Amino acid sequence: MDYLYDIKNISKVYGEGTGTTVAINSMDLQIESGKFVTILGPSGSGKSTLLNIIGGLDTPTSGDVLFLGENISEYKPRMLAKFRREHIGFVFQNYNLLPNLTALENVEFSTEIRGLTKENAKDALELLNLGNRMHHYPTELSGGEQQRVSIARAIAKNPKVLLCDEPTGALDNKTGIVALKILRNLNKTLGTSIVLITHNKEISKMSDIVVKLLNGEIVERYHIESPLSPDDIEW
Repeated sequence: MDYLYDIKNISKVYGEGTGTTVAINSMDLQIESGKFVTILGPSGSGKSTLLNIIGGLDTPTSGDVLFLGENISEYKPRMLAKFRREHIGFVFQNYNLLPNLTALENVEFSTEIRGLTKENAKDALELLNLGNRMHHYPTELSGGEQQRVSIARAIAKNPKVLLCDEPTGALDNKTGIVALKILRNLNKTLGTSIVLITHNKEISKMSDIVVKLLNGEIVERYHIESPLSPDDIEW
């Protein structure tokens, strides 16, 4: 099988000597294309470190990370930047919108880096039902709208995978469900692979695959045959 990600025996160690911290410990993981994957675990379990490594924001201390057969763990910084620009969309808990730019300009910033047209930015905002809000600044948008702008920014460059770091963490339950429905719809309609990290086990019930981490190791991995709709999650 050709995997989106084929992660082979990776470890990530910070510090030296007696001050070392093992964030990821000899991990193997395969992720198939087109799947909605939740990485589940408590704070300090290695979720964010793993997401940073597969997103090309960090490199493992040892081991290999293959993305569509290419070993990105061997890439130099310039190649990693190109990898992120061409293949990865990031959605963070804290939106990371530029406050002096409108919603449209925030999304255009992403498409310009990718070499795409302004129409890609407008289309992404329309897809997220933000067509009537695209000329508003972040301070003029609700938290849910800001998160939708951040998702639009991520998908406007047509990434192969969306990496989502606690995307509902700053949202109330009702708005969080809207954000999750958007992500699930993108996965189903566009075929975008999604890897989402969370400490909320209820969110994992809408996934195709759940990977549980503890102390930098995978303690469980399983498929869900019939994922729940975000509306059916008990918050």
